[in-house]
Amino acid sequence: MSDELNQEYQALNQIAEVYDIYNFDGRMRQYMLRSIRPFLVPGKALELGCMQGDFTEILAQEFSDLTVVDAAQSFLEQTQRRVGPRARYIHSLFETLDIDDRFQDIFLVHVAEHLIDPVAIFRKVSGLLADGGRLFVIVPNANAPSRQIAVKMGLIAHNTALNDVDIKHGHRRVYTLDTLESDVRSAGLKTAFRGGVFFKPLANFQFDRLLGTDIISDDFMEGCYQLGLVYPDLCASVFVVAEKQ
Repeated sequence: MSDELNQEYQALNQIAEVYDIYNFDGRMRQYMLRSIRPFLVPGKALELGCMQGDFTEILAQEFSDLTVVDAAQSFLEQTQRRVGPRARYIHSLFETLDIDDRFQDIFLVHVAEHLIDPVAIFRKVSGLLADGGRLFVIVPNANAPSRQIAVKMGLIAHNTALNDVDIKHGHRRVYTLDTLESDVRSAGLKTAFRGGVFFKPLANFQFDRLLGTDIISDDFMEGCYQLGLVYPDLCASVFVVAEKQ
């Protein structure tokens, strides 16, 4: 392992110990699945990056053959305790991942913003796609209204600027839908579908404080999800479903 990758491995494991977990994130994973479910391909699935296993648990209900890869040992252990034998677990950096399987569905959910070189990883994992397989990349959206409000408040300089939480969590960039598509194309893949997940007027911590109250009800959350279908560029997250050329 090169010095750069060794430093990356150490940094990822340190970040995992201080990562902020929001209840809003767990709710978002359900909305993500609703957004991409029509594009899933039956067969084997690979999840690259599991955090505490919120999305892994959802995927384990969709796929009987699921492989999970993460470089952060604590995240992998938490996910394994949560999901158990319904998945296979691999402790590895994506850059050094060596696997012979081919997958119908590969997921990078809120991962690409962390990567040293996302184009290189997209290119690498495209080689793990089975014929007719799809790569699902979901990232936080720089144009979410919550971020645009933060710009007007003077908290960040522009929509794609890294804020303090981004830096704490090891983010290297903040994507828009067009920059995500650009990286996918640069990796030699084509966009089959694109969209957004959940119109987001508030920051994560604000949602957490208000969830379950009469201010942020389940109906309000559903309204934000439905509005996101109309305005994908104003969503909490944006996604690309990519295929081989």
